[in-house]
Amino acid sequence: MALIMSTAAEADEPKPIAAEPLTQRHAFDGEVSVRITQKLEGLPEQAISFDDASHITVVRFTIQPGAVFPWHTHPGTVLITVTEGEFEFIFAEDCVNREYGPGDALVDPGNTVHTALNPSRTEETVVVALLLGAPAEGALTIPVDEERNAALDAECGIKRN
Repeated sequence: MALIMSTAAEADEPKPIAAEPLTQRHAFDGEVSVRITQKLEGLPEQAISFDDASHITVVRFTIQPGAVFPWHTHPGTVLITVTEGEFEFIFAEDCVNREYGPGDALVDPGNTVHTALNPSRTEETVVVALLLGAPAEGALTIPVDEERNAALDAECGIKRN
């Protein structure tokens, strides 16, 4: 068994992006279906329908200054609210950098590749995400492979530390 040692300073360093589940994966009582439509400038209208949106979970993300999520997608729809700091959200489909701040909310329709980041050099960003139609088990975030991640970074002008 290997023991991994770290200094006190390393142990106190925050993760670039920390995810804190605020709930377990819960199921609604009875059958629940959901329909959400979204029209964002530069993208076709999206209509999201879940015949079975029975599982939900809520996660708080704390994003350190300059941190960028890997390109990824989700198996369900994600409703996001920004509670602190600046937040930028980018769909791979159009590479448009959409800017949000405290009190703003956005919809990630699910099954769409995207990234998000904290553009600040000094302040944390905190977002709370409600995942609708989350699977009862398994991954909530599905990253793209490293090659596609690098290609999307180049195409959309994303710079990572």
